[in-house]
Amino acid sequence: MDGNRPPEDSPEIKYLKERRKLLGGYYFDTRKKPPALKIPSIEIHQKLLDGSDDREISTTMAFVRILNTLVKDKQIGKYIVPIVPDEARTFGMEGMFRQLGIYSCVGQLYEPVDQDQVMYYREDIKGQILEEGINEAGAYSSWIAAATAYRNHGMYMIPFYIFYSMFGFQRIGDLAWASGDMRSRGFLLGGTAGRTTLSGEGLQHQDGHSHILASTIPNCVSYDPTYAYELAVIIHDGMKKMYQDDKDIFYYITVMNEPYVHPAMPKGVEEGILRGMYLLKSGGKKKLKVQLLGCGTILREVIAASDLLEQDFGVASDVWSVTSFNELRRDGLDVQRWNMLHPDKKPRTSYVTSLLHGPECPTVAATDYIKIYADQIREYVPGRYIVLGTDGFGRSDTRKQLRKFFEVNQYYITVAALKALADEGSIPATKVCDAIRKYKIDPEKPNPVTV
Repeated sequence: MDGNRPPEDSPEIKYLKERRKLLGGYYFDTRKKPPALKIPSIEIHQKLLDGSDDREISTTMAFVRILNTLVKDKQIGKYIVPIVPDEARTFGMEGMFRQLGIYSCVGQLYEPVDQDQVMYYREDIKGQILEEGINEAGAYSSWIAAATAYRNHGMYMIPFYIFYSMFGFQRIGDLAWASGDMRSRGFLLGGTAGRTTLSGEGLQHQDGHSHILASTIPNCVSYDPTYAYELAVIIHDGMKKMYQDDKDIFYYITVMNEPYVHPAMPKGVEEGILRGMYLLKSGGKKKLKVQLLGCGTILREVIAASDLLEQDFGVASDVWSVTSFNELRRDGLDVQRWNMLHPDKKPRTSYVTSLLHGPECPTVAATDYIKIYADQIREYVPGRYIVLGTDGFGRSDTRKQLRKFFEVNQYYITVAALKALADEGSIPATKVCDAIRKYKIDPEKPNPVTV
């Protein structure tokens, strides 16, 4: 007997080896690599790529449509694992209850209170949806199990876990970090995201920092799309990267419940969507010009500010849709590192720097998250850079009032752009004062982070 270890032919060691064999073998043994999945073409989401016509939809509704389409695909549908903790009806997912069923190892043992509805709460031993109740940690653990199935069971699963974004990384941050360390692959959807997009529910739900928390996990790729076509492109590319190209990454994507009209996808923007930024609207070559950056639903405020600048002050603006400040930051850091380690080579240029105009054209960014989110790319922006964000605690009010309170609406964006031009000496400071009066902004109102 070697120390306290029983001999190899002892009943104890035999029992342990038998149990380990039944569990799939030793963890660090060479595992069978699962075959790549056949991901359908992006055209499977053509209806979303073509826009919503005159109909207003939210990005959450767009996501549910994407999920429904993927579940019905003959090649990968059976590998899709929809997971939701408690908010399925909030997210408009109840239509999937009847279609797919909610998994229960014992089936339906009770009469659901909504049994008289077409889309009732149907549990099934063959159900495909995991509905964990009010249990974010349990739902996330289910996501990890599916997201690591390729390592532990030799087969790919494609988990989509959708939750209130405020209940994600903030509540189960250690599990999120662990899932990165375990090389999980799948999609996390932070619903009702942003500090001003969910009317009336205040501090508990209004997320202004989940993307900052996501940025701390090296292999977590995060996006805050505004339009349905951006969401479709991101999810399609993520599936290819994880389940065809065998990349050890996972995705955090924020979606909102605010309805608005979604345009058709412009030509040639796919690369920009995935790299984190693309030109949505050109302001031409006027003498007075600014660059406006926005993401999520605040991009729509940025677009409105662009119109105000043109109509009221004769200032042109390029409008950029920034799908991921986090990915732009990572690109900039990677370029910096390469340049430092290759001093004898021609320096590379960060993606942000390559897109934006030089120092003579100020840049203003506005998001529904705290200012540090957009501030991450400051050193890569040529010239003056102004950032607006939602620093402070959430509160209950309408979207319009929340954006006014946090100073991220179209009027504050307009004033910030004019102030940047005044600081450059391009316009007199009186123009900024004119805008403050015109838009009835109270310059003495408290800083939102202090109240």
